[in-house]
Amino acid sequence: MEIWKVLLLFLSASFGGLSVFLFRGDNHKMLKLVLSFSGAYLFGITVLHLIPDAYHGNDNYVGVFILIGFLFQIVLELFSDGIEHGHMHKHQHDLVTFPVGIMVSLCLHAFLEGMPLAQGNQDQLVYGIALHHIPAAFALGTVLLTNKQGRNKTVFFILLFAVMAPAGYFFSNALSTSNIGNLQHYFNRIMGVVIGVFLHISTTILFESSADHKFNLRKMAAVLLGVAIALAGSPLTH
Repeated sequence: MEIWKVLLLFLSASFGGLSVFLFRGDNHKMLKLVLSFSGAYLFGITVLHLIPDAYHGNDNYVGVFILIGFLFQIVLELFSDGIEHGHMHKHQHDLVTFPVGIMVSLCLHAFLEGMPLAQGNQDQLVYGIALHHIPAAFALGTVLLTNKQGRNKTVFFILLFAVMAPAGYFFSNALSTSNIGNLQHYFNRIMGVVIGVFLHISTTILFESSADHKFNLRKMAAVLLGVAIALAGSPLTH
């Protein structure tokens, strides 16, 4: 993978997380628009690009791994409180406890997403991961500050999250080029897990990004723009 893609993944999550120091308060209208756009884009590239590619190898078990990824994301959210899709839950009853479950599940989530990037040209997937990590990192920073972690600790854990997707790429690339095993043989199944994760996250964002599940014109425009960009980059238009 080109170095600019690694930098994009790291910088997008870093920007999203560190911007929590610039935008305080509970009214994050722009974040909700970014969520709507990223959710639509994720859903678009998953349906138009990732799912067709995963089935090219005629592996009958890809569907099973998509289901595994979908269910795995549900399990992760038992510990992460939905930060993956921008939720910022505040635990006022326990403000001094470090949210270990949130941090571990979010890092595992990002690491897993980075693994398929070691296989071939995955520009659309890189953009999708980078987009949805912006609100996720912002939500993480909000939770850390709410839990009284302090500026230095908050910055450290945001940067730790930011390196997880690149780390997943480098780990899978090392496996595929070593004697441990040929990761390429299992690529479609790994991609199936990521597809399941993306399907869960994107549909959750689209259903929950508006109060009472209602769309206003700005959010609808953001959704349509996300779908349009995903469609423009799909094989159907090439």
